[in-house]
Amino acid sequence: MTKQELYKKACMLPLLPGVYIIRDKSDEIIYIGKAKRLRTRVSQYFREGVPHDAKVTQMINHAFTFDVIVCQSEFEALVLEASQIKAHTPKYNILLKDDKGYSYVKITKGDWPRISAALQKDDENADYIGPFTSSFAVREMVETAQNCFLLPRCNKEFPRDIGKGRPCLNAHIGKCMAVCSGKVSCQAYNEAVQGALQMIRYGKKDILRQLREKMEAASERLDFESAAILRDQIAAIERVAAGQKVVMESGTEMDVVAFAGTSRAVCAAVLRYREGRLTDKREFVFHDTTDIADVREEFLPQYYLDGEYVPKTVAVDALPEAHEALSEALAQARGSKVELYVPQRGDVAKLVTMAYTNAVERLGRESGRYTREEKLLEEAAQVLGLKAPPRLIESYDISNWGDGSSVCGMVVFKDGKPYRSGYRRFKMREVIGTDDYASLAETLSRRAAEYEAARRGDKPDGPGNQFAALPDLLLIDGGRGQVSAVRQALRGTALENVPTFGMVKDDHHRTRAIVDDAGGEIAINRHRNIFTFVTAIQDETHRYANDYRKRLMKKKSYAATLTALPGVGEKTSAALLAHFKTVAAVKAASISDLEEVKGISHAKAEKIYNALRA
Repeated sequence: MTKQELYKKACMLPLLPGVYIIRDKSDEIIYIGKAKRLRTRVSQYFREGVPHDAKVTQMINHAFTFDVIVCQSEFEALVLEASQIKAHTPKYNILLKDDKGYSYVKITKGDWPRISAALQKDDENADYIGPFTSSFAVREMVETAQNCFLLPRCNKEFPRDIGKGRPCLNAHIGKCMAVCSGKVSCQAYNEAVQGALQMIRYGKKDILRQLREKMEAASERLDFESAAILRDQIAAIERVAAGQKVVMESGTEMDVVAFAGTSRAVCAAVLRYREGRLTDKREFVFHDTTDIADVREEFLPQYYLDGEYVPKTVAVDALPEAHEALSEALAQARGSKVELYVPQRGDVAKLVTMAYTNAVERLGRESGRYTREEKLLEEAAQVLGLKAPPRLIESYDISNWGDGSSVCGMVVFKDGKPYRSGYRRFKMREVIGTDDYASLAETLSRRAAEYEAARRGDKPDGPGNQFAALPDLLLIDGGRGQVSAVRQALRGTALENVPTFGMVKDDHHRTRAIVDDAGGEIAINRHRNIFTFVTAIQDETHRYANDYRKRLMKKKSYAATLTALPGVGEKTSAALLAHFKTVAAVKAASISDLEEVKGISHAKAEKIYNALRA
């Protein structure tokens, strides 16, 4: 079936919840999805003019037919979708694969053993604790034990390097017992190692009591050096315990989930908190997609309804569209109520930010390098309070003529760089006189109308039509008044929810701050990179708008020169300029050259030729 035929078929579907199954020419299932309204959801894939990311576009290109299963509720559709994806593992559904494997705690043999994290058992001269399914948890356990018992982490070998050289920085800041100084006995060191291993195996619950008993016994027998070491270990454990981030009460269990994206991939980061502390971190990277909302919608049910343990609370950076059905499904999988929510403030909100930061860093590692522009957009999102980096930014500036008419320049920044093929110009059609507020309102109304036309399929989609893309951020040259005018103009349109800010300049015409329509200011001069970035956007928009105005004024001046000639009106003047480009070229033209212009006869050409030389 062609794309048009698939669209017609989709338009015949009911407005009911259900699951849709897309197949290729070989009848292989390539994608399974759920929908609250089947007709609306499925038709979006095949309707002309609807923009999609790389993964969805590729899926649509391979789609040949589709089937649907109508369900009684969105909850039923969500559960059915998860089971069908698990059964068929379609090519274009997200695959929950991370880089996890088995990990171990490694303990070397000998008189001076060392503790470290290991990914595999590859040393016959060592003992291992494990396996553990989380390498993150192993690294955390080992690092905590080393901090608490002041164990060395350097490359020195003992007893070979004891007494050779000065203790390292860790010893000076109280993070190492300084075995290399020769002041720590082999017995005291081994007792510290055994204490660390006991903490790894059984946790910190009983270790403090045991250490205090040992310290008191050492003091009673006047072994003050051992007592001092034990004292330092107790202090280190208490310090680590105090610094451990406790989310809620110790019995509360919670997952924290956040998503980040680049122009190439999306990453989901899951932080697992059990008994008030971080026990695991998992990251999943999905390539060839940029739609964070779609990934979130698909990831959460697949992750938790495929056998993963469901905690009492799941804190997310944003709720998926089908969050009510998902909450019901999670509760059914767990056997009790599950709280699925977006924290607005406090410690849990900070944990969501931490999960987001981990997702961003993973994407940076995944790409091999994190470009300056990507970091800049991430910082811009944080400064402006956006949910995701603004990959497509549109900026607008009004330029006024001396006669009271106005034009507007639209500049586009894509992935942090100027996207000149997306620049557009607007000449006011309705606004008469100099009125920046009204001019901006007209411009953005026309911009929204162009997007709606492209979405309906009335205008062509693709790279050539910038208006077919929905911007992530709108920047307006001006303050609260300008932004309010734009927000009012966009109300009820597809661009209504696009974040919109004004760029305010100081008395020296330099960018000072970012404002919203309520007049709230964000001082960007404290963020050097963002200040430079916004200033560059504002300067480029101002240059482009002014350049358009000057070109129109020049063209108008040329036209006025020609219309002063006998027998030359605006239509003939426009035809001459379109043919010869400049007034100078018209003056240099011969009678035969003038006759080549459409609508100019031999007699008229002679008249113009003689008038130009009079």
